[in-house]
Amino acid sequence: MEYFKQLLDLLKTEKEEDQNAYLKLTESATVAERRANGLTWYPIAIRGSEMSRGDYLTVELERTTHQDINHQLRFGAAAVLFSNHDPKTDRVEGVISHSAGNKLKITLRTDELPDWARDGKLGVDVLFDNNSYDEMQQALKTAAARVEHKEDGQLPRILTGLASPTFHPDTFTYAIPALNTRQQQAVDQILSANELAIVHGPPGTGKTTTLVQAIKALIKRDHQQILVVAPSNTAVDLLSEKLADEGLNVLRVGNPARVSERLTALTLDNKMAEHHSMKELKNLKKQANEYKKMAHKYKRDFGRAEQEQRKALFNEAYKIMKEVGNTEEYIIDDLVDKAQVITATLVGSNHHTVRGRQFHTVVIDEAGQALEPACWIPLLKAKKVIFAGDHCQLPPTIKSTVAARNGLSTTLLEKCVAAHPEAVTLLEEQYRMNEQIMGYSSQVFYEGKLIAHPSVATRVIFEGEAPLAFIDTAGCGFDEKSEGTSTTNPEEAVFLIRHLTLLVEQIAKSDSYSDFPSVAIISPYKQQVYILKDLLLNSSELQLYADKISVNTIDSFQGQERDIVYISLTRSNTEGTIGFLADIRRMNVAMTRARKKLVVIGDSATLSRSAFYSDFISYAEKHESWSSAWEYIES
Repeated sequence: MEYFKQLLDLLKTEKEEDQNAYLKLTESATVAERRANGLTWYPIAIRGSEMSRGDYLTVELERTTHQDINHQLRFGAAAVLFSNHDPKTDRVEGVISHSAGNKLKITLRTDELPDWARDGKLGVDVLFDNNSYDEMQQALKTAAARVEHKEDGQLPRILTGLASPTFHPDTFTYAIPALNTRQQQAVDQILSANELAIVHGPPGTGKTTTLVQAIKALIKRDHQQILVVAPSNTAVDLLSEKLADEGLNVLRVGNPARVSERLTALTLDNKMAEHHSMKELKNLKKQANEYKKMAHKYKRDFGRAEQEQRKALFNEAYKIMKEVGNTEEYIIDDLVDKAQVITATLVGSNHHTVRGRQFHTVVIDEAGQALEPACWIPLLKAKKVIFAGDHCQLPPTIKSTVAARNGLSTTLLEKCVAAHPEAVTLLEEQYRMNEQIMGYSSQVFYEGKLIAHPSVATRVIFEGEAPLAFIDTAGCGFDEKSEGTSTTNPEEAVFLIRHLTLLVEQIAKSDSYSDFPSVAIISPYKQQVYILKDLLLNSSELQLYADKISVNTIDSFQGQERDIVYISLTRSNTEGTIGFLADIRRMNVAMTRARKKLVVIGDSATLSRSAFYSDFISYAEKHESWSSAWEYIES
């Protein structure tokens, strides 16, 4: 089918780009360079090892230095243990089976540690992620075959626009007092849908709350297990905790990003440790390890009788490990069977524990950030899907500009919203922002349908303080500078910090430290963020409130909120080039993080060539929220 053929071609382009980027970072890089890029832990210490399923060895490792460097060594990733004496030959591949803090477990494709592993100078490299691409590719091929043969193909046919979704006329009414009218409508729509329902949740509208209640209602009605997935571990973790808080039996498959006690209790590892058959499993493993140790006592020079004895000991160990495998399988199946909700990432939904499982309903949260080929992995397990997300916020991260331009950046959520509007419920009431902060986004992205709940509609930082400000740097000579592939505007950054300092002085007069509002300073440009962080560190006035102030890129703030948000738009040039700022979905995210005050700083002469920014400046003027930076420079 042409639809899936095109997706397979785009995925191939994306994989090639991703692979080239990985090779660029690793081919001639030193271990220190790979470590700085988050691809390597070095040096590491081995903290323990145990026999694993299939005669493999699981080794626990800890990185002993450079613990503050962000890294990509995640659960499920292919990795290699190496010795820096001779990294080309002294290496053994495996898969990361657990990752938490500065420790990880790697299941190696060997049944014993090689001799060089006892010499120190060890490290672990993450390998290119072929597995995720293989899973996505296979899912697309299977979906195409189902559509063509019309076998289990109704859901794929609807999602690809070849058929329309249907709804059951007799809705199971499940009134939830905590929900507003639109949220309740979304739950009703989910319950009546036979194949597809979409919850479109703009910022602050309670999408997660609605989704959790809908899942609870489905389980109450159907008594069937539900698979809940999202593109990121963080999103999966949030949903897992909220579902567990509602009293549901949740099983989190894969490795959580947040290692909270509450979340750890939901993981497969933790539930296995508490299972009644675990004692038996531990005894078997202990026995097998003892046989292996005895076998290893025979050195290289031994006679035939010793050889037979050694072989018999190894055979006994393998026989016991087979039993271990069977017991493990029983425990996993038992835990999976008893769970009401299974949560995982999109690719993690094909984890060996749930690989062959089918579900009536699959829920895909944050579907606006989900790469379509990855969505087909859980979709093949379902008869019905619920998408939740907002395609007016950030799209998925795509490395290949060619693949993105040719359609890979268009999500399945977007396609379904356009093709099946009857399946969509827009959540309209938001509980985050003052109505002036909300107004422009509502007008541009949500057809003016958003309304602010009375509890937030008029809230401000303090009496008389305007909730919105656009500060115009036109004519101030704050020119942008190029920094590699990024852009900076040092004078704009200095101005922002000065403006924030004045606001903080005003707030400090009336608020105690404990009541001091939370602040975010954001910019689309990484290098501008570095300058702002540096200026913040060197501001003695703002350092008093350092733990209340966050500085980062717009992308890192999706899903978050603060009382006060400053946006440094950065661009200021005579050509009117705005680069990154042209992605107005990114600006929608930026402008909707603030609860009580939004301050946008930028050069109207550069920005006004874009209709989006020109209209925003007009919106600010209409609300008497426009001012020139000159007013602050001269005062």
